[in-house]
Amino acid sequence: MSYASRIKIAESDQELKAALQKATNQRVKLKIKSLILFKEGNFKKQEDLASHLCIGYSTLRLWLKNYSNIGFEKFIKIPARGKPNSSITPEIHNALEQKLNDSLNPLKGYWHAIFWLNETMNVNVTYQALRNYMIKHFKTKLKVPRKSHYKKDEQAIEAFFKTAECTEAI
Repeated sequence: MSYASRIKIAESDQELKAALQKATNQRVKLKIKSLILFKEGNFKKQEDLASHLCIGYSTLRLWLKNYSNIGFEKFIKIPARGKPNSSITPEIHNALEQKLNDSLNPLKGYWHAIFWLNETMNVNVTYQALRNYMIKHFKTKLKVPRKSHYKKDEQAIEAFFKTAECTEAI
């Protein structure tokens, strides 16, 4: 048998509606809307309120429990997902940029970039982290053929064509 909920909503209707209008995240909007509807008391059971909001009953109970334990401000704040701090500092970024733009001694791949960073900067970066960083910041691509070899000597080509015998098709 159901019993009356002991949770009391401390915020006024105006505060809740103002917070609902300011909210940009859909989950936060749904949480605030659940508080507004719960406070109005239009639903006799929490199950009915949960089905009206198209969420699970246990989710609604968890939200109300969290609201009563941590308060409104922390309740509507979505925690960060723990994005790892980048191990690539601005100095490493600048060194990578110079190395990528060096046409005489270029990087031959992501593994070469990892070894080069380890030798020059004494930094251990994982393959995926460096690859994703280089793609995001420098728009690098893997295994794209160059139009010409980077060590190609233009004068040697001219000398070759000048001295080569001209053979015509008969």
